Amino acid sequence: MSEHSSKEYIGLPDLNGWAALRAVVERGSVKAAAKVLHIGQPAVSKRLAALEACYNIPLMNRIRGRLRLTEAGEKVYQLAVQAIDQHLELQEELLLSNKDQQSMRLETTAAIGEHLLPNLLVQFKEKFPHYWVDNRMGYGREIQTHLGRGMTDLALMENAPDHVDILTQKWMEDELWLVCGGNHPLAKTKEPLSIDSLPELIYVLREKRASSREDLRMAMERIGIKQLNVSLEMGSTDAIVEILNQGQHVSFMPHFAVIDRIKSGQLVHLEVQGLHIPRTLWISRNRKNLEHPVVEHFIQFMHKSIKPSL
Repeated sequence: MSEHSSKEYIGLPDLNGWAALRAVVERGSVKAAAKVLHIGQPAVSKRLAALEACYNIPLMNRIRGRLRLTEAGEKVYQLAVQAIDQHLELQEELLLSNKDQQSMRLETTAAIGEHLLPNLLVQFKEKFPHYWVDNRMGYGREIQTHLGRGMTDLALMENAPDHVDILTQKWMEDELWLVCGGNHPLAKTKEPLSIDSLPELIYVLREKRASSREDLRMAMERIGIKQLNVSLEMGSTDAIVEILNQGQHVSFMPHFAVIDRIKSGQLVHLEVQGLHIPRTLWISRNRKNLEHPVVEHFIQFMHKSIKPSL
């Protein structure tokens, strides 16, 4: 074996290191990454250090208390996203090849996957223990592509897909709410805010590819606001709530994602006079795959289990 060939097997990055890097970037912190990876924060830091040692170059810097990708880190992050997604797709393909019509490939947007899906999946498994649901979260455009190509059996989305091969049906109504933490100066405000005051606030929002972010952009355009003062972008509801609790930021978030925190007093709903941002959650599937037994049972179960809250 040549020296060149042997080097191809030495010093390769670990998939867990790529996963740790991706989780930190998309979840916004080591703490949030540790939660989603189901490991401790020291383990996340150790995986990041091992990944940097593999490439022999810093991948992240701490700027004003937050981790930011270096130029090299951005390149490694993009590679990690591609590699992990391809691995997951292959894993699903191999798994489902042995399950025939007893399994379903389900994709959801992150907000739906974080807040509406977990209890639903547990209850569905209890009622149909012989069915298998492979679930993953993604962005709307990505999910639409997977549906159109037949790579996904069912999708729960925050925007209706626009594709000739995709059948959509309304699931439930939602609304974007302006919220803040209990320590924010506006938390005790009794009167509705004016629309003119919105550009003066400091925002933490979901990343630009998130469905709620696109709905917010269009809503602001309708009322003549060209730009909001977005200070931070985070990849999860928990990360946004953590920022909101510090008392300086506000955020527009889906009603279904914040209603429990509002009821508990952790967050406060700020009414804006004359502003409502209604939205619809959708059930989507490929028209060529309408006879899937798991999909049919799941849709029926979903309609019975989750009722509109608006």
